[in-house]
Amino acid sequence: MPRFAANLTMMFNETGFLDRFAAAAAAGFKAVEFLFPYEFDPDVIRSQLEAAGLTQALFNLPPGDWAAGERGLAALPGREAEFRQSVETALRYASATGVGRLHVMSGLADRSDAKARNTYRAALALACDKAGEAGLDVLIEPINPRDMPGYFLNDFNFAADLIASMEKPNLKLQFDIYHRQIIHGDVIRGLREMMPIIGHIQIASVPSRHEPGTGELDDFRVLRELDALGYGGYVGCEYRPAGETVAGLGWLKAFAG
Repeated sequence: MPRFAANLTMMFNETGFLDRFAAAAAAGFKAVEFLFPYEFDPDVIRSQLEAAGLTQALFNLPPGDWAAGERGLAALPGREAEFRQSVETALRYASATGVGRLHVMSGLADRSDAKARNTYRAALALACDKAGEAGLDVLIEPINPRDMPGYFLNDFNFAADLIASMEKPNLKLQFDIYHRQIIHGDVIRGLREMMPIIGHIQIASVPSRHEPGTGELDDFRVLRELDALGYGGYVGCEYRPAGETVAGLGWLKAFAG
């Protein structure tokens, strides 16, 4: 059975962020992920993890000015110095939390722009080298253009080709089942073909991004396929509960049962 990580950015929103760690543990989760920890001191995040007995599965590098609509820095020419600083910041939090993988958001840029492509490759090379020194993986995630219009990395095949061409052993694919279904469909075939480069998986129903099992895709069939493929990493529950978080966890009990 896959190991599930609660996404604390989307789940347990009935409480403040720091209280969500204990709430996730009380609901039976052994690991958590979230978008960004940077509002809080690294030691505060570490203490919440330790108190709840949780493993940190994943978080993202600083994305630029999120409130102003920025969605990452890696593919943005002219923002290289800020990106380098974002890597250093994320590594401090990685050291505190013991996380093993960091997601680099590409940002909003035109993928047909050669300068943006070159900037992105250079940024990923830097992140991989710095993270590699700390024994960490770097993840890239294609995000669908409906949820995030203009996002540079919006194609799984482009991501796979990029990983192959860069030849960085710690550069991995973050395979979000929700985004895959919207962009390409063919989820199980994609998992089978790309499993050797996958470093993390996330799930939500399509199209509403609610609990697994409530949309058009047979999420339980997909999750069982992960076992057949020998996937041993975490599956991040990056969904928006349709109602109260704990009340919506029946899908997890049904799948485990």
